[in-house]
Amino acid sequence: MPTLTSATARVEIATHGAELTSFTDLASGREYLWPADPAQWARHAPLLFPIVGKLPGNTYLYHDQPLTLPQHGFARDQEFVVIQHDDTSLTLQLMANAATKPEYPFEFELRVRYELRGRVLTVGWHVRNPAAAGHDLLFSIGAHPAFNCPLRPEAGEQFGDYAFHFDHPVTLRRQLLSGGLRSGDTAPVLENQAALPLSYELFKDDALVFDHFDFTRITLQKADRTGPFVRMQFDGFPYLGLWTKGPGAAFVCIEPWQGVASPVGPPQELSEKEGILTLAPSQMFDTSYSIEIG
Repeated sequence: MPTLTSATARVEIATHGAELTSFTDLASGREYLWPADPAQWARHAPLLFPIVGKLPGNTYLYHDQPLTLPQHGFARDQEFVVIQHDDTSLTLQLMANAATKPEYPFEFELRVRYELRGRVLTVGWHVRNPAAAGHDLLFSIGAHPAFNCPLRPEAGEQFGDYAFHFDHPVTLRRQLLSGGLRSGDTAPVLENQAALPLSYELFKDDALVFDHFDFTRITLQKADRTGPFVRMQFDGFPYLGLWTKGPGAAFVCIEPWQGVASPVGPPQELSEKEGILTLAPSQMFDTSYSIEIG
């Protein structure tokens, strides 16, 4: 399993799914990433591609023909190829293949780059359309990292001791989900507040899904802002998901997305799905986010 090491942190990434599997502070030995306990949720930080979220009946249309994709797509279950690796950086690649073509008839090149500097891990995505003229690439992409919460259970900390902290007071409304699909309704979550206290009740109706937010950084830390923290920076992402599995789950996810689940209703043309990006042949899409531990 490829490993990255700085003077203060260590990161492990699986080639299966190009998935981040460990982020450890060397001084304390503290593991910040969820260990994928199958009793609660058997993933660490899956990559969402070529869709984000769920499709009605796992089905979409392409030129009026129905095709199927599982929730969040297939990249998280594909084997990536390592094309670059040194002590502090790693680049992995996935291209269209015989396993992807039946459900997703597009040529694509997806590269994921991890770079560790101190206690900050930057994750970059590069998507290129290698197809011949006249064949656009339609896709969405998103992150789904899960962090241990509480970060110090040995000290008696509980999930409800933590909060999401923002750099300034924010007002948020969530997009409500029905069976994993957007219902079209919204509900208030915060009104001019700088912190969102965590509770399992907050997630009883599935993930919190936001758009039109005015922040690009969020910090997971105890409500009193003491102790260890995880901070994510995600400039240029139009959607954000926050999620945990349910009562007793010892993790929470912070998910910057370039796409979002489909609405309730019949399957739609992929080109009409909210959040779908379009690349003409030879065009490229690049974006990144970072995770800082402390």
